[in-house]
Amino acid sequence: MSDASLSTLAAQLAAKQVSSRELAQVYLDRIAALNPAINAFITVDPDKTLLEAAGADVRIAAGNAGPLTGIPVAHKDIFCTDGWLTTCGSKMLSNFVAPYDATVIERFKAAGMPSLGKTNMDEFAMGSSNETSYFGAVKNPWNLAYVPGGSSGGAAACVAARMAPAATGTDTGGSIRQPAALTGITGLKPTYGLVSRYGMIAFASSLDQAGPMALSAEDCALLLNAMTGFDPRDSTSLEREKEDYTRDLEKPLAGLRVGLPREFFAEGLNNEVAAAVDAAVAELKKLGATPVEISLANSKLAIPVYYVLAPAEASSNLSRFDGVRYGYRAPDYANLDDMYCKTRAQGFGAEVKRRILIGAYVLSHGYYDAYYLQAQKIRRLIADDFSEAFKTCDVILGPTAPGTAFKLGEKSDDPVEMYLNDLYTIPANLAGLPGMSLPCGFDTKGLPIGLQLVGNYFSEAKMLNVAHQYQRATDWHAHAPEGLK
Repeated sequence: MSDASLSTLAAQLAAKQVSSRELAQVYLDRIAALNPAINAFITVDPDKTLLEAAGADVRIAAGNAGPLTGIPVAHKDIFCTDGWLTTCGSKMLSNFVAPYDATVIERFKAAGMPSLGKTNMDEFAMGSSNETSYFGAVKNPWNLAYVPGGSSGGAAACVAARMAPAATGTDTGGSIRQPAALTGITGLKPTYGLVSRYGMIAFASSLDQAGPMALSAEDCALLLNAMTGFDPRDSTSLEREKEDYTRDLEKPLAGLRVGLPREFFAEGLNNEVAAAVDAAVAELKKLGATPVEISLANSKLAIPVYYVLAPAEASSNLSRFDGVRYGYRAPDYANLDDMYCKTRAQGFGAEVKRRILIGAYVLSHGYYDAYYLQAQKIRRLIADDFSEAFKTCDVILGPTAPGTAFKLGEKSDDPVEMYLNDLYTIPANLAGLPGMSLPCGFDTKGLPIGLQLVGNYFSEAKMLNVAHQYQRATDWHAHAPEGLK
């Protein structure tokens, strides 16, 4: 049952082969057995989960069920969830119980999906390995000595380990796609503004976007149907008609033009990853697609641009965590200034402090024009490169990450080396484009390899169509970590 797709689980619930409470208990039992080793969850509350599942059973019995009613879901601990501890992976919020629901949580509750708990993450979503969490590192279910990627590493690991059939994540520079690649699942970052950010604790407001993480493209399409929609409480939410993201899943790929950026297949790409991506291109050609070479010339500047803009926004967003209103407060201080300083020094981890300092520096007088303004200009050039590329192709394909998962602690002492892991994912965030990662093979160590698709604005249905057709022709997404079944 834990390997079943969301549509299969929905059919079983509709046919009364299983109840939502029974289904939730299956996953709660797996969490109890596996989470001590993997550390994918920060907070689990079986009583709350089973109460919500009982409510879903009532809806199903009354004939009021939607496509996802009764199927449990895990939520990244960045989403405020009424009555649940909402920590953002930080000591700063380790005692914060949210008094309201984020819009994403509201929409999953409205769909009738019980919550399995809150998943571990890099502190304030800052990291590429899920090692910066105050609650300890998450382990990759494929090999517990390796990282699952980040910042949505807990969400990715719990889906890969079949502790949840689906999870929510957020993606600021690749934080859905990169952990999806490193754990062998499917993850999608929608077009910026398509999913409300209300109640999602902010890292970099012009880049953050919530999205689904699941075993397959079909599952992600169903989840995206529930997540999207205009929200007047979010000033960046786009007012447009709702779509059915499952509508094109079965369309053939004949005539599809797949763009291959030459910059994504250059020096620095692991040979095994390159071979797996090449094999995926060959598979898509069999399905009727035509590869087209394209150039994203300014993509090489994406990492320096991102690590100016994101810390600048983070330094502003994180100024609210001062010990005055909510969250952690230093126990001993002499005056208000001392309380601010000690609270922030004790409450934030090293990576968060590093990014706050960088952000404050690039926004400071005398450096704003030299760094922040220049980065914004290059961001526009990166977006223009994509616009030009989409004149000759329908989707862009490449590796999700330069390599597979690395060992815990391997890159902890070298932040720049860690940042390079987001080399291929960051450009889509800077341009506000949708992107997704899906499994396309394994390396010789048995670690998953991710294939990235990037689409034009609002082309999620097209990307999901390509991914679904690829997953019908291959079975990489159906593999599960050994010893966890």
